Amino acid sequence: MSVLTPLLLRGLTGSARRLPVLRAQVHSKPPREKLGTMDVAIGLTSCFLCFLLPSGWVLSHLETYKKRE
Repeated sequence: MSVLTPLLLRGLTGSARRLPVLRAQVHSKPPREKLGTMDVAIGLTSCFLCFLLPSGWVLSHLETYKKRE
């Protein structure tokens, strides 16, 4: 590496350091209704059935997919 390489790199990245970071102005309120135990159970069960069950089925039958001709 040349002696000038660090100076060139510093010159290229120096302007990026001076850019302002914009932050989102997101404010949340407390929920209108508190979720019950049944609501949480239904939500977790539906997530399990929709995402984890199909992927688990594919992983458990991976050998049959490999044997196909």
